[in-house]
Amino acid sequence: MTDTWIILGASSTIAKAFIRSVAEQGAHVILAGRRMDYLAASAADATARGAAGADQVMFDARDPAPFQAIIDAAAAQEGTINCAVFVGSMPAQEAIDADPSMLDGVIADSLTGPARVLQMLAPILQARGDGAIVGVGSVAGDRGRVGNYVYGAAKAGFATYLSGLRNALGRHGVHVLTVKPGPVDTAMTQGLGPQPFMTTADAVVEDIHKALSTKRNTLYTKWIWWPVMTVIKLIPEPIFKKMSI
Repeated sequence: MTDTWIILGASSTIAKAFIRSVAEQGAHVILAGRRMDYLAASAADATARGAAGADQVMFDARDPAPFQAIIDAAAAQEGTINCAVFVGSMPAQEAIDADPSMLDGVIADSLTGPARVLQMLAPILQARGDGAIVGVGSVAGDRGRVGNYVYGAAKAGFATYLSGLRNALGRHGVHVLTVKPGPVDTAMTQGLGPQPFMTTADAVVEDIHKALSTKRNTLYTKWIWWPVMTVIKLIPEPIFKKMSI
């Protein structure tokens, strides 16, 4: 029976790489995003690559009104339902400092919007007794840093939510994977200058599939971010607050 993958934030660079990978495996894809013209192009590409089907659904993390349409599209499919979340926004911290109202959008994009969809989807996955959820967060969520603490706070909240969801759904055969990438060569990181341990969307997707196959709970990609963030989290607060990392 054909697997179905719901892709939230289907227009992002990493999402497109993920869509290509599951389409080539013959999955049915439900592409959810704001730009329907982009989704149409991705759906056509997915079908050409071997996807069993490709639906397109409007999704804006800041507007919950259309969320039910995503759930209905998933419930209509037979077999295993999976969901991958590639949603988030990272305006410059200086811009948020100048306009604090921007904070609401960052939190909605990276936390409350995707979490609400997953909360609505969870009963279906639980009832079917299988499936996987991939939630893409960020190493920025491991500790608040002066340069992007609003974005980091949103991703930290999402990671905590995924941890609880993993605990709840794992008892019913559903696996939840938390992904914590470092800088990825995408539109989001353009203009930030040289970044340490930069990776690519294709490399992140390859790591995700490996982590899913072994049912890992948390994935750092590149792997080097695990020891790096372990050290950063251990720095005492009196010292850390004087650092510019």
